[in-house]
Amino acid sequence: MKINYNYIKAFLLLAALIFLFGFAEKRNNSREINKVEVQFMEFENLYVTEEAVNKLLIQNNVTATGVVKETLDLNRVEKVLRAHDMVENAEVFVTLDGVLKTTINQRRPIGRVFGAEIFYVDRLGDKMPLSPYYSARVPVITGIGENEIKEVYPLLDFIYNDEFLQQHITGVHRKTGGHYELDVRKMDFDIFFGKVENLDTKFNNFKAFYKKAHKDELLNTYKMVDLQFGNQVVCTKK
Repeated sequence: MKINYNYIKAFLLLAALIFLFGFAEKRNNSREINKVEVQFMEFENLYVTEEAVNKLLIQNNVTATGVVKETLDLNRVEKVLRAHDMVENAEVFVTLDGVLKTTINQRRPIGRVFGAEIFYVDRLGDKMPLSPYYSARVPVITGIGENEIKEVYPLLDFIYNDEFLQQHITGVHRKTGGHYELDVRKMDFDIFFGKVENLDTKFNNFKAFYKKAHKDELLNTYKMVDLQFGNQVVCTKK
């Protein structure tokens, strides 16, 4: 019987590769973590700092540096970070050279409520506490509490996602019956918006009005711009 040495060579090569892979993985898992790096997503203001993140890990008995990679529970580290009031999402991984890297998405406020309690509303429509590290430049909201967040959120979200409105709307005020008034930056007039409905139509009407009035240099002649009717803009002069 003729022996096929090619099969034997292939088998030995495969066995060697499996051994080397297992050896490398074991060696990698037994490597100690020597450094922790915290990375925040680009272009975000720091509502939570790297120092605060490290302190949070210590407070929750998450020891990172000096421990063996295979003994570190990465899922628990992520869970601890995601539970922070200022963190929307966190991902954790360990590099081959023993660095524990954490990538953090911070929560993003889109409005600041002033009332019996002061807090932010974030971009997901949830209540968010103030940060000791940074104060967000977002519209000020009055006349609401935690129970009205769901009602006002579509209005705040629309403003947040529109560059023109972000630049011009500085205040959102809830009035009787769930009607809203808006403040406009550097303008003497207010906007009577009405209820949180027909947002596209109302804001498109406002943009058209603003562009025309600005061109005609009439913006400072109004004290109220009424958008509640949806299909028209009713202006009250001073």
